[in-house]
Amino acid sequence: MLGRVFRGLSHPVKGAGFHTTRVVSSHGISQHRPSAHNNLDTPFEWDAESLEMIETTLKKYPSNYKRSAVIPLLYIAQEQKGAKNWLPLTAMNKIAETLDMAPIRVYEVASFYTMFNREPVGTYHIQLCGTTTCMTNGAYELKSVIEDHLDIKEGGTSADGMFTLQEVECLGACVNAPMVQINNREFYEHLTPEIMIGMLDTWKKGGIVKEGNQNGLHTCEGPMGKTSLHEEHKPVCRDLDALKAELEKPAEEEAKA
Repeated sequence: MLGRVFRGLSHPVKGAGFHTTRVVSSHGISQHRPSAHNNLDTPFEWDAESLEMIETTLKKYPSNYKRSAVIPLLYIAQEQKGAKNWLPLTAMNKIAETLDMAPIRVYEVASFYTMFNREPVGTYHIQLCGTTTCMTNGAYELKSVIEDHLDIKEGGTSADGMFTLQEVECLGACVNAPMVQINNREFYEHLTPEIMIGMLDTWKKGGIVKEGNQNGLHTCEGPMGKTSLHEEHKPVCRDLDALKAELEKPAEEEAKA
């Protein structure tokens, strides 16, 4: 019964005045469906660099809780050289083996988070934020522009294999909406349809687009510049070396006495 209710939520409701989109848990469907490029025979093995990163990562966890490192290892597998930014079934099975955990537990994590791609993606994986602030500031205009310019639909990959478009939930750049994230790394903010087309064309030509605000504004300032925070505000950082010296000073003085 609940499954029927949840499935119903993924379809548009007649007369409803809100946007609905298809339900996607990470890139691809929730279930694994063997294919020619993704099955139990798909080659995957840790390389030397990944093994070194895994060794460093596991030192951060108690030996009896090493399965807590599943998210870091999913990142390592996905970003391993030659992995092309996606996780085949065999990569997730290798993680399960490395962490001594049931493979289904790895699948559950990988299928929940949108930053893990369980199907191949383009060289530029465009993750378009479609949550409230971005939506009200033009996210769906950007979506239409990207789809038209690249001749793809959301969830698809361009014919040249360069671009994949995926709508995701809030990426935390609300003050600079609308925005996209590329390959789980770079944020491009304060976008307009014209700016988005320019970025796509630059990438097509092999160029580099500097990440951050694309409209010339500084950090999170509005078009009027600073309106209230006229003074420089820096985070308060503790001087741990000075604190250590202060705490050790009484013991040193006692030892000298």
